[in-house]
Amino acid sequence: MSELLPAIEIETAPNPGCAVIWMHGLGADGSDFAPVVPELRLPAAPGVRFIFPHAPAIPVTCNGGYVMPAWYDIVSLDQAGRRADEAGIRASCDAIRALIARENARGIPTARIVLAGFSQGGAIAYTAGLTHAEPLAGIVALSTYMPAPSTLAAQASPANAATPVFAAHGTQDDVVPLALGVAARDFVQARANPVTWHTYPMGHAVCLEEIADIGAWLAARFAQAGPAPA
Repeated sequence: MSELLPAIEIETAPNPGCAVIWMHGLGADGSDFAPVVPELRLPAAPGVRFIFPHAPAIPVTCNGGYVMPAWYDIVSLDQAGRRADEAGIRASCDAIRALIARENARGIPTARIVLAGFSQGGAIAYTAGLTHAEPLAGIVALSTYMPAPSTLAAQASPANAATPVFAAHGTQDDVVPLALGVAARDFVQARANPVTWHTYPMGHAVCLEEIADIGAWLAARFAQAGPAPA
């Protein structure tokens, strides 16, 4: 992952002053969440650049070695502790850091960037966000879990010790059980990160109420991040 990940980009206004890097789930691609942008109903200002990167296609052990877009290999889907490829997690976090650096080079400071993700992409949002060396505007973690909590605890960055988190989960999720989402929430809260937590009566998905809640949260975060760069 030495080169920048390919990605879909959508800007809500010319010369955006904020960015959201949004990671898709296992087996999907960056197009999965692109239709969400207008449904967030963000204010006209500040403009936001949404980046929806495509994960590389790799064999996924828990799916019989089938090659599909994935942020890392998953060895086991055991609810008590999913066994994830930690080297793959680190590589994906590095790839997301490269996208953050590209936004910095385009004039958007890290303090005006949110990392977001669904399912496996949310696991990367948690891990990359909480270990990043500069403070982010926020982290959005949807229907997800903490893939390597011991590693994250050892590498957590003080810069993001107080970064706000929006975490949400479906109460009927049979892919990533609610208990895993609650455990991830509790892990982040124990670090003293402020967490906005929502549950919705749905499975492993997103719903319109959730999208509206994310939009309101993002608008508040960008409003609190200070003036956009000139």
